[in-house]
Amino acid sequence: EVKVVESGGDLVQTGGSLRLSCAASGFTFDDYDIGWFRQAPGKEREGLSCIRHSDGSTYHAYSVKGRFTISRDCAKSTVFLQMNSLKPEDTAVYYCNTDQRPFGTYWGKGMLVTVSS
Repeated sequence: EVKVVESGGDLVQTGGSLRLSCAASGFTFDDYDIGWFRQAPGKEREGLSCIRHSDGSTYHAYSVKGRFTISRDCAKSTVFLQMNSLKPEDTAVYYCNTDQRPFGTYWGKGMLVTVSS
């Protein structure tokens, strides 16, 4: 069974940092891209960052570029999202995702990150 499980969400003050983790299981980690998304209250889900399985290259959305960094530990089948210089507008539920179409798209349950002003 394919699973991605997030951890590391917390309450942090403006300007602080958090590192989120996404532990993957049930598939060959190196075969698929993994990404981070978030959904703030009253807003649509937003794609933040992605790391490609083929070469480890990364993509970051404009809204987080320069503040967030995605990385991976292939030995541990885990993807990380280092978040620095956090702002209140970063408050959201954060999700990990692996798109394995045509077989399926798999989401974690999500976890809350709250940035206090």
